[in-house]
Amino acid sequence: MTALRIGPLDLASPVILAPMAGVTDAAFRTLCRERERALTGTVSGLYVCEMITARALVERNEKTLRMTAFAPDESPRSMQLYTTDPEWTFRAARMIAEEGIADHLDMNFGCPVPKVTRRGGGAALPYKRRLFADIVDAAVRGVADSGIPVTVKFRVGIDEGHKTHLDAGRIAADQGAAAVALHARTAAQRYSGTADWSEIARLVEHMSGTGVPVLGNGDIFAAGDARAMMSATGCDGVVVGRGCLGRPWLFAQLSADLRGAPVPPAPTLAEVAGIISRHARLMAHFDDEARACRDIRKHIGWYLRGYPAGGRLRAELTRVRGLDELDELLAPLAEGEHAGARPVDADGPRGRQGSPAKVALPEGWLDDPEDPSVPAGADLMHSGG
Repeated sequence: MTALRIGPLDLASPVILAPMAGVTDAAFRTLCRERERALTGTVSGLYVCEMITARALVERNEKTLRMTAFAPDESPRSMQLYTTDPEWTFRAARMIAEEGIADHLDMNFGCPVPKVTRRGGGAALPYKRRLFADIVDAAVRGVADSGIPVTVKFRVGIDEGHKTHLDAGRIAADQGAAAVALHARTAAQRYSGTADWSEIARLVEHMSGTGVPVLGNGDIFAAGDARAMMSATGCDGVVVGRGCLGRPWLFAQLSADLRGAPVPPAPTLAEVAGIISRHARLMAHFDDEARACRDIRKHIGWYLRGYPAGGRLRAELTRVRGLDELDELLAPLAEGEHAGARPVDADGPRGRQGSPAKVALPEGWLDDPEDPSVPAGADLMHSGG
């Protein structure tokens, strides 16, 4: 398996957990690391926290600060920042560096959600080349001399008529980014259809000679998918998003496959019951029991996909209110006749999919790609959006 170097960070595995709002909190990251260690004997990749809004961080918004929590043994601590304004970007980056909040800073320019793009943020922003350059430069300057590498994640473009990834990759490299990551869909595609890995290959070729690693993102669902993407595109590593929903053991499988080691099988239904319980308890540890039981509900369907769990039990699990009640409901899965069952047809897309749609943009957004003006109001968006 090829290791991955991002600035001063040496990773034994080129597999990275993508930041996902409401998913990649400290509890889920801890669980992924625990499963990788249990199944392979080591923790080798990079696990990125939920997206944090730059201005909210600088203003010390209570919810935002809670989202920046890392486990005591979490290393390297990886944070993703959402921003549309060079000034707030610089201030947030300085804060991260001076207060030792994180060891790695990723920049979000890939979010296709309408409430983000209609304000010029996320996947809409790289179209504004000068503004994009100013923001990446601000982040790099903000962490200068701290040893914190800055990476940049973006999409192929707004739509097929407005592709921006080749320019974005070169601009990011010119401004000092330590790596770039491409989700091989346009914003218009959102999460529908299949990722076009050939666009990752185009970016790899375009970035040759820069010394900046290119990471691929999109449709990593099974143990062999990381190796397949790296082989097909020449990318240096992979970023895993929706494929790990309800499957925190996927990172161990991907890393094992890349090493040529035996791939750990998916857990049995009894083992999944234990993992769900552990996940909920980690949530309670980092927050509180009531919120943990509310938050675990959305994970239940992902965890039980492909397993013979029964519709009634699934429904009861999505209404759970306490940790003891959760364990009582999980007991039949751990002790019943199907306790040894493994999932069937559980690979493939998970989470959001939807359909392609026209991208919501600020009025006149496409008129001048060289306009460096900061879009009005975009920096007020709450963290995790």
